[in-house]
Amino acid sequence: MTLRYDLVVFDFDGTLADSLTWFRTALSDVVEKHGLNPICEDRAETLRGMTPKAIMDELAIPAWKLPFIAADVRARAADNIDQITLFEGIAELLQQLHAAGITIAVVSSNGEDAIRQVMGSDLVALVSHFACGAALFGKAAVFRKVIRKAGSTPSRTLCIGDEVRDIDAAREAGCGCGAVIWGFATPEILAASGPDHLYETPGEIARCIAPAEPATQRA
Repeated sequence: MTLRYDLVVFDFDGTLADSLTWFRTALSDVVEKHGLNPICEDRAETLRGMTPKAIMDELAIPAWKLPFIAADVRARAADNIDQITLFEGIAELLQQLHAAGITIAVVSSNGEDAIRQVMGSDLVALVSHFACGAALFGKAAVFRKVIRKAGSTPSRTLCIGDEVRDIDAAREAGCGCGAVIWGFATPEILAASGPDHLYETPGEIARCIAPAEPATQRA
């Protein structure tokens, strides 16, 4: 069954863009700089199947450090923007949603300048609202602000991300929640969180939200 949404709010890193491939190259420096527990490759993969709280406990991250770590990662991403690219099929997805008259927003903890550079001017023009630099665990409030600006309602809004915290924030804001399996969190941990929709490809999102109109037969 196709559900009609007026507004679709996308996370950026891990949802629209493959930031994880780049971040793995910077991870050891981030860990060392902020005094976190060391992470080997196998351990880093294990983190993908954990809840946000479990990840913080595993890495011994106190809550007060999160804003500093997030700011550091944003700055590093801006300096290495040429290493971050959109996932295959994302451009076509955004074009199809826009053509169907659906309002598109991007809410991310990443910086807006970096996001605009990765997306490129043609795709940026399809996005009605950017809300960037959001706190890692403060997305619900940002979702509400974007919904008000867009003139929509939570029941007509779908928030799509790649992490458990994205699902939790969408629920807190009263929105529909969709999760993609190609980002940070594993399909198993996402499914266990019970999103309204679990997407395997960008094309599946487009088919669900804005299916192509069937050709009509002329008499």
